[in-house]
Amino acid sequence: MKFIDEAKIYVIAGDGGNGSCSFLRLKFMAEGGPDGGDGGNGGSIYLQADEGINTLVDYRFTKTFEAQNGAKGRGRNCSGKAGEDMTLRVPVGTMIYDDDTDEQIADLSEHGQVACVAKGGAHGVGNARFKSSVNRSPRRTIPGQPGDRRNLRLELKILADVGLVGMPNAGKSTLIRAISAARPKVADYPFTTLHPNLGVVRVSQHRSFVVADIPGLIEGAAEGAGLGIRFLKHVMRTRLLFHMVDIAPADGADPVEVVQAITSELQKFNPELLEKERWLVLNKIDLVHEDEVDAHCDEIVKRLGWTGKVFRISGLSHKGTENLTQEAMRFLQGDI
Repeated sequence: MKFIDEAKIYVIAGDGGNGSCSFLRLKFMAEGGPDGGDGGNGGSIYLQADEGINTLVDYRFTKTFEAQNGAKGRGRNCSGKAGEDMTLRVPVGTMIYDDDTDEQIADLSEHGQVACVAKGGAHGVGNARFKSSVNRSPRRTIPGQPGDRRNLRLELKILADVGLVGMPNAGKSTLIRAISAARPKVADYPFTTLHPNLGVVRVSQHRSFVVADIPGLIEGAAEGAGLGIRFLKHVMRTRLLFHMVDIAPADGADPVEVVQAITSELQKFNPELLEKERWLVLNKIDLVHEDEVDAHCDEIVKRLGWTGKVFRISGLSHKGTENLTQEAMRFLQGDI
């Protein structure tokens, strides 16, 4: 299934039914008086988070959703039937915005959470309501009110414990294949990952966490270059970031400059990302001679002035990945 993380829809709540203007007419009751009933309320539209759904693909082609109108009132004080509400199911982690004003309406971050996105119109009032001692035959009614109409923007922020960030070909997809059952595409060219991938990392029988592989960033991403900036919103919910870096890039790039460039893009996108716990993961140590790995990695850390946790791994050969996942599990459980 194609991963769809953004959709725009138009919702139309039901209009309220009009009130009725009616007078009781019976064979032996010539002046029965007003008996016009009220109309029914229009149906509202709700969005509900459902953990059984993991994409917004259902809203890729169907764009308009309309709830039922309320029925108009009738004689003999019969009220109109209320319009049925409509509930649209979306993945857990869906953010709902008014697309015209950019106002956030709701953040559905828990299974079963519900938000009303379009309120049905209020019912109309029949003439029976206006009968009084001085007005025995009122002809006044109140029409039903129109329901809300809204252009909505749905944004899915996937819920993961750990997010992987880094340049294309830093080895993010290889790592997630090594530590989980996820099988993202891996190839020797940039931008192999075109949409986020989720993997469940099972540390032991009852201990696991979710990791998100985000498409690679490039310098200038905050201004729209590349693919990853479209998906950085997903790592906003993560508790821990693995900053992946290729210590022996084939194009001869300087790993220090690469880390600094990505850090700059994170800062431009949202400064809060740099406040998250971020570990430096030096990947592809298998491409450096075994006797030179320590010196090479130490030089990168020293030049960066990195004071956080550092891990040296090879996603391809799985070297160091078990220690990385164990430490991540301890951090997520609050043990460190």
